[in-house]
Amino acid sequence: MSRSRKPAHKPGSPGTSATPEVPVKRIDRYLAYAALILAAAAIICFFAIIFGTAFGMQQQDFAHGVWPIVAAIPLWGLPLSMVCIFTLLISSLVRKNRAAKRS
Repeated sequence: MSRSRKPAHKPGSPGTSATPEVPVKRIDRYLAYAALILAAAAIICFFAIIFGTAFGMQQQDFAHGVWPIVAAIPLWGLPLSMVCIFTLLISSLVRKNRAAKRS
């Protein structure tokens, strides 16, 4: 019993999206990786603070060593990752809009 396969759609053929393909720029990749790394580091540091508190660390213990940096990463990392995501979204929408106007 053989199944018939649908032919692959080529760009510009009916059944594909009307917007042209826009190549991904290097800055888009950097923004995406930066957002991912910042958000992951913030979540890891957030859990490190939770585990530190669960294992008996007091508030004054977090003022020494690397703990001030660990506490600052979620404070600054999550908002910066959101800024990267919004910048990536806006630049992508502008580029697609310009490409659609050209074609």
